[in-house]
Amino acid sequence: MPTALVLLSVVPILGGAIRVAELSSGAEITPANARFFAMPVPVLLHIFGASVYCVVGAFQFHAGLRRRHPAWHRRAGRVLVLCGLTAALSGVWMAAFYPLPAADMPLVTVFRLVFGSTMAVSIAVAFAAIRRGDVTRHRAWMTRGYAIAQGAGTQAVVLLSWAGIAGTPTPFERALLLGASWVINLVIAELILRRPAARPQRVLAVAA
Repeated sequence: MPTALVLLSVVPILGGAIRVAELSSGAEITPANARFFAMPVPVLLHIFGASVYCVVGAFQFHAGLRRRHPAWHRRAGRVLVLCGLTAALSGVWMAAFYPLPAADMPLVTVFRLVFGSTMAVSIAVAFAAIRRGDVTRHRAWMTRGYAIAQGAGTQAVVLLSWAGIAGTPTPFERALLLGASWVINLVIAELILRRPAARPQRVLAVAA
């Protein structure tokens, strides 16, 4: 499970690394990146928070690691709460205030606002649950938050698959594919959460 989740994170992390290099090296400003040069802090916060959250969070799925190293699990959980909220809230900010790229339509902004806000709420609910000692609720909501965070990885797979089968998507098709990727992740998360026999091994628990 951790290996698969890290692999799913590779493409968006590489994309983020390229963006950071572009901003730090003073690359040519184009219509595609002008918004990032104008306000670089939100996108840098988003890249850092999402990268740490997706990679370190993947290892919270490892039941053996949680059992053998509970202190590490708790410390990592605190870091993940901060990184997850940073990624979610910076993503919402970018969706609300960055100019929309020409290739996207307003529906993409709606999806980003909805799923970014849902991710932030999921992490907050999970944190409040573990503070009350409600491990089951904590695991469920952290799983949902993590599923949303991995949306960029699933989007890369879905968009590449669509391009290979049907060609370049139209702006409307692209918007629907982006939204569908988040939905796919949440459906998988819910299926995992609703399998009682698999629950101890398969759900995410980030103890605070």
